Amino acid sequence: MELFHGAPESMEGREPREIRAYELLERAGVDFMRTDHPDEPATSMEVCERVDAVLGVKICKNLFLCNRQKTNFYLLIMPGDKPFKTKELSGQLGISRLSFGEEQYMEQFLDLLPGSVSVLGLMNDHDRRVRLLIDEDVLKEEQFGCHPCMNTSSIRFSVKDLIEKVLPAIGTAYTTVKLKGY
Repeated sequence: MELFHGAPESMEGREPREIRAYELLERAGVDFMRTDHPDEPATSMEVCERVDAVLGVKICKNLFLCNRQKTNFYLLIMPGDKPFKTKELSGQLGISRLSFGEEQYMEQFLDLLPGSVSVLGLMNDHDRRVRLLIDEDVLKEEQFGCHPCMNTSSIRFSVKDLIEKVLPAIGTAYTTVKLKGY
């Protein structure tokens, strides 16, 4: 794996959702670094550790969640090495039961597939069905790592750009949550 500055020169062989992610970042004026790993999708901890080493930042966990009734949906961004406890987040949101959202909703609302969940997928949520939640520890970091809507590439950019450029370009707000992870 190598580290590159910005979007690929050629978009040949790239999925439309990934191309849209790069276009969003460029429109928003975000300076980002990228690594491609098409032969090693980020589906295991071992691959993620290699990607993190190349990027120089840990990729965040991006969890697609919903309430029991499947009427409220959430995208939670938290540090990749922090354990997730549904009870802890449910209490902060005032929801009795929180679970992982089904693939059909993830694809319908965010145009994302399992393993490729990313904050950048919110650009596809035109009806604003998904509420963004960011763990406070993510906001304390300098850099942010995620996938450009496909887990065969990974990118990093500043947390400042996430908050000041990416989210406004998408047109979404966020709620800060405090997760202990234990």
